[in-house]
Amino acid sequence: MAGTEAKKASAKQSGGKKKEVKKETGLGLTHRKAENFGEWYSEVVVNAEMIEYYDISGCYILRPWSMAIWEIMQEFFDPEIKKMKIKNCYFPLFVSPGVLQKEKDHVEGFAPEVAWVTKSGESELEIPIAIRPTSETVMYPYYSKWIRGHRDLPLKLNQWCNVVRWEFSNPTPFIRSREFLWQEGHTAFATKEEADAEVLDILELYRRIYEEYLAVPVIKGKKSELEKFAGGLYTTSVEAFIPNTGRGIQGATSHCLGQNFAKMFEINFENEKGEKAMVWQNSWAYSTRTIGVMVMVHGDDKGLVLPPKVASVQVIVIPVPYKDADTQGIFDACSATVNALSDAGIRAESDFRDNYSPGWKYSHWEMKGVPLRIEIGPKDLANKQVRAVRRDNGAKIDIASADLAVEIKKLLHNIQQNLFDIAKQKRDECIQIVHTWDEFVQALNQRKMILAPWCDEEEVEADVKARTKGEMGAAKTLCSPFDQPELPEGTKCFASGKPATKWTYWGRSY
Repeated sequence: MAGTEAKKASAKQSGGKKKEVKKETGLGLTHRKAENFGEWYSEVVVNAEMIEYYDISGCYILRPWSMAIWEIMQEFFDPEIKKMKIKNCYFPLFVSPGVLQKEKDHVEGFAPEVAWVTKSGESELEIPIAIRPTSETVMYPYYSKWIRGHRDLPLKLNQWCNVVRWEFSNPTPFIRSREFLWQEGHTAFATKEEADAEVLDILELYRRIYEEYLAVPVIKGKKSELEKFAGGLYTTSVEAFIPNTGRGIQGATSHCLGQNFAKMFEINFENEKGEKAMVWQNSWAYSTRTIGVMVMVHGDDKGLVLPPKVASVQVIVIPVPYKDADTQGIFDACSATVNALSDAGIRAESDFRDNYSPGWKYSHWEMKGVPLRIEIGPKDLANKQVRAVRRDNGAKIDIASADLAVEIKKLLHNIQQNLFDIAKQKRDECIQIVHTWDEFVQALNQRKMILAPWCDEEEVEADVKARTKGEMGAAKTLCSPFDQPELPEGTKCFASGKPATKWTYWGRSY
């Protein structure tokens, strides 16, 4: 909704005519986050100019406003993996059926989602070609070719690419789409110890993307056997939670594949003793889903709220000229402000459009989530100051022009931290510890993220899923956190009554 400041400013611009004000500020959302979350989300991502719907269901156009966020995350992650001696490459989009079907568990896990090319022009292809849902089977035949001896290891590759996963219900921009962007790392080692260490190093980078860049709190942990990557040895993940819907969301995954794929694709090497051995492999990925999680966690009834670290525009400078004011002087001050901030490494822009009132501009940039708005009017010009307005909490601060860069940097840092702190507080309020089935069902109905003692048995997890099936979707394990609370001796599993072996997060999920 357009803010009161926007309405006031707009009223001044239009001489207080109510009709004008309404026309000027008709930018608001028609749905509220707390009342209709799904519609609110769809509206925000379109109105904030992040995506545009495409004429093929489940496919979306990523507009510059969201691509900039993806690029900023890439600018962090890519140098970090290069420090780990991981190199970028690119493999084809197409997969032959023979290699796709080589790893049975893996192909069964992805089979419903695989899209196939069956025609070329009007001719049927003799052998249909799959489009990659992920690239293990695309890459590993060549790992087998390139790895011969221990000196060829480790082999550590990453690719930034798109993947296609076709069959699903409820497509949601960023969260669940038929084509999405991601990075996927695929590494091979001589020992399990090296593979295990890398799994956690990569997972820590994913935590940093969420917590340090997107200001979204996540829990690091291990997936259950039922929820792990198809064909892998074990899967670790960072799990986020959306308080408004009471659903967990897998943020990113780092898998240890063990030697299963090495066996199928004959990725062998001669070790230092001259013996033949199989490699240990990992794969890990994060995708444009990260952006959707950020929108869901921070957005409000005025639109998008961007953490400063990922905002392509961190500060928008808006002139507020009144009748008979020194308009040129105000415009010059706006330009000088943008230049000063840009010189200090702050991403700042001005909005000099003369066909929109300041009030309309306030609403527009609030909708787009810009962390900080600077207003410069005649009083500000006279007092050699600017007025800064925070997007996260609406607070207004007058800042002397002389102290501009230093103070704005402090403000942006404060906004970033505040967004994380509020998100963590809201998430933590949703975590419920339970010990019994009745407590579990009650917490699930209250849309909680549930921490429960569990016996770690697949049949019990499958039974929980079956018993909680309903309109809202079944409950499942999200992860067993690495940071385990104490498990007193004799603690029973909440679902089976058997001895519990660990604490595990449960809930409904995206």
